[in-house]
Amino acid sequence: MTLIIALAGIASGCGVYSFSGAATTAKTISIDPFFNNTDLAPANIGATFTNKLKDYYQQNSSLRVAEAGELHIEGTVSEYRINAMAPVSTGRPNDPNTAALSRLTISVKISFEDSIEPKNNFKDRTFSFYKDFDNNLNFTTIQEDLEKQIFNQILIDIFNATVANW
Repeated sequence: MTLIIALAGIASGCGVYSFSGAATTAKTISIDPFFNNTDLAPANIGATFTNKLKDYYQQNSSLRVAEAGELHIEGTVSEYRINAMAPVSTGRPNDPNTAALSRLTISVKISFEDSIEPKNNFKDRTFSFYKDFDNNLNFTTIQEDLEKQIFNQILIDIFNATVANW
């Protein structure tokens, strides 16, 4: 019993924090549709990311997505790039070298407004992550899975920067 009281005292002494990970007194968040500002990304990537971001906040906090929230996020998918990694020489001077791996990098640029705590606001902050994949694989068959893995990390980073105060 003493341990429970001590833990409750510690938790309340650290400011507003819920065990869901959100450290805010806000009840609502609005998230504008993200736009695809890249040449290579699938046309629906902005809508896909917007929906995943809304779902993430609803699943990991007590925030309710609203039309005009106390917290507000807007942004764009700003980079979708595939780079060759791990070059492999063919050993023949007239044949082009290849790469054993390629890297898909996705970046989003967001602005965040907190009407309750304006000191938490930021503008045009970039969140980025990448995944490497074997060039022997067909990119179109693994593309959706790579995007999901990359988005999962970017979502965590955005959540931590906006409401988890990390």
